[in-house]
Formats: sequence, structure tokens, C-alpha cells
Amino acid sequence: MDTQETTPSSGGSGQQSLTVPFAIVAAGALVAFAIYSQGPAPVPTGDQNPGAAVVGGALTAKEISSEDHLRGNPDAPVKIVEFSDLECPFCKNFHQTMLQVMDEYGNDGRVAWVYRHLPLEQIHPKARREAEASECAAKLGGNDAFWRYVDKIFEITPANNGLDLAQLPKIAQDLGLDRGAFEACLESGEFAQKISDQMQDAAAAGAQGTPYSLIITKDGKSVPINGALPYQSVKAMIDQALAAQ
Repeated sequence: MDTQETTPSSGGSGQQSLTVPFAIVAAGALVAFAIYSQGPAPVPTGDQNPGAAVVGGALTAKEISSEDHLRGNPDAPVKIVEFSDLECPFCKNFHQTMLQVMDEYGNDGRVAWVYRHLPLEQIHPKARREAEASECAAKLGGNDAFWRYVDKIFEITPANNGLDLAQLPKIAQDLGLDRGAFEACLESGEFAQKISDQMQDAAAAGAQGTPYSLIITKDGKSVPINGALPYQSVKAMIDQALAAQ
């Protein structure tokens, strides 16, 4: 099952199944992603196994802090850190899965959701602009405005770089944010570095495409979710992580 947008292999032009090399050009350089062919790479079987053990030590995402956008209980025993692209069709699908997760596990404080940016610029050149727009929404309206902004983009975008960027200030205005201040923030590039830093964080955490998530327990152990796995698979992984507390 295709569940993740990834980077290409060096295979021939008829290749439909993709592999996912990272390009890390030099120290401090940005992580770049690209894609080739008509479809994304299939998620490896082991990554889709909902019974995989929670393991720690190999994945090194930046520690969750007040700079993050967190949905739910900050003291939840399980946190899911998602690296996402606002124009990725699989991210659009997985966003609905995560909303379902929060309905079941967020309301009673067992799971929190942290959103980090991983725009795949070479295939979705609009995604970085949208990521910066969501940060401007957060600046003007706080954490709640950030999540409402991201929810709205995923609701209205056709994905695959299909959103009209003229919608960005309109979304902000519809959410009750000051349109002029929003546009000034977006034009300033104030959050460009934050997006770049989160892209590098994704590389350190083992991301090779989007969506890519980590289930993290209170003792710091983590297990990856590669791609937009179905809800029941994610649920099984969460249940295992909660049982291991």
C-alpha cells in the first residue's frame, strides 16, 4: 500500500516503485527531498507492522518544547511527533487519522500530538509557504490558531501543490486573525529558519518522506510510523506504547 511521499531512486524511467535517499549537502545545509515517477514508494513491511516493539536510541528527534505546536495534554504518557507536508496527499489522509486518534486518546489525556514541518519543496514548492503561513497564524492567534489553520488547509487543499496561495490570507481572516498583520508576517520570512530547522530535525529522526511520525513514551523510547498507516494500525501501536508505560 502506497502511504508516503518519498524521494526517487536512480532506476530507469519505467520504475514505479521508489526508494528514498536523503540529500544532506553540507553541515548546516537544508534537507532536500525529491520524487520521480507516478507514485510514492511503498512503506516497507516492517514499518507497517503494528506489533513492532517500541525501541529507543536510534531516532533522535529534537526534544519537545514550548516552541512546538502540541494538541492535547502536554503531560500525556504517549506523544506522537508528526513531520508533515501541507501539500502531501498522504499527509492529508493521515491528518484525518490523527484527528481520530485524538478523539479516542486525546480527550482523556493519554496521547498528545506534536506537528512539525517537512515540506517536500522539489515536488510541492507551495508547501513551504503554507508552512510559514501556519506559523504566522500561530504568532497572531496562538497554538489554537495554528491547529485551526492547519486543519483548514488540509480540508480545502486538493493536495499535490494544488492550493491557490491567494487563499492563505483569506484563511487567516476567516479564522479571525488580522489579515494585514498576517500578510506582513508572511512576507517577512520570519519563520523560514524555523521550517529549515524542522526539516533538519526530520532527517535526524530518520524521516525519508512524508508523513513520518514518532510515537514517543515518557521514558524517551520511540517507534516510527512510516507513511499514512490506517487508523487500526496506528491504534495498535499506541496501545502497545501505553501498555509498556
